[in-house]
Amino acid sequence: MSKRKDVKVVLCGRGIVGGIVEGEALVSQERIAGSIGFRPDGTIYSKRQPGEDVDSKSFKGKVFVLKSSIGSSGYCSDFLNACKKGNGPLAMLVPKMTTYVVQSAIETSTPTIVDFDRDPCDVIKTGDWIMVDANKGEVKVQKK
Repeated sequence: MSKRKDVKVVLCGRGIVGGIVEGEALVSQERIAGSIGFRPDGTIYSKRQPGEDVDSKSFKGKVFVLKSSIGSSGYCSDFLNACKKGNGPLAMLVPKMTTYVVQSAIETSTPTIVDFDRDPCDVIKTGDWIMVDANKGEVKVQKK
């Protein structure tokens, strides 16, 4: 999967959309709702709480680790719009399955793992190198 030998952490979950990818992590400790969206360039923005941990950062080409999706279908439509423009994440990792995450993953064919043995938001930090095997439900983390 990767030539890197210094993997420190392995997480196990349930793959929703298969695929094998690796890349840098972008971690959101906030739950993403319809009131917090994604611009077409993949930038995350907050209408109500500017300055949140991922505000103004892009998930394009990253392994997006998020606490949860909540609220409205705005999550799905904004996520789909960014992915259609080629600005989606490499993969999504979410502690517990939610309808909006699953719908977004399936509609965009984004490799996604949910229902982890440990909360990936507690283990993974932005900038860590992540190896995702959504076929097996396995995540390997190389700490930065």
